[in-house]
Amino acid sequence: MVNVGAKPVTRRTAVAEAYVTVGRKIAARLRREGGLAKGNVLETARLAGILAAKNTSTLIPMCHPIPLDGIEVEAAIDGPRVRLRATVSAEWKTGVEMEAMTAAAVAALTVYDMVKSAGKGVEIGPVRLLSKEGGRSGRWVRRGDSDGAS
Repeated sequence: MVNVGAKPVTRRTAVAEAYVTVGRKIAARLRREGGLAKGNVLETARLAGILAAKNTSTLIPMCHPIPLDGIEVEAAIDGPRVRLRATVSAEWKTGVEMEAMTAAAVAALTVYDMVKSAGKGVEIGPVRLLSKEGGRSGRWVRRGDSDGAS
């Protein structure tokens, strides 16, 4: 792991999103019924994302354990897709981008798991960072479908 001992504690926030293309039929069913055989898909995905953010350092080998102040995961149907958006914040020495990305990705995997019996063509992606604030590099915001270099 990178040594962050000398870094100052600053306010850090990151926002990430993931999409799961479930198709029009499954999306309509989720809108109408809220869930499938395994239960409420959006709420279960939201809770899975929150738990994932809290456990990022146990899942990603070189991540520091971070005392998170806030985790919010939103799950919504967007046309034939489910959009998962995770916002994570902390006052710490290193950023929370991985926690936000992990929350969005695990929420997406949860949607996949819960709807796979209704259709085998379900697809996850993209999973991406939308913004981050804090630390030495300051604020970064994704512009459109950029390659992340902005």
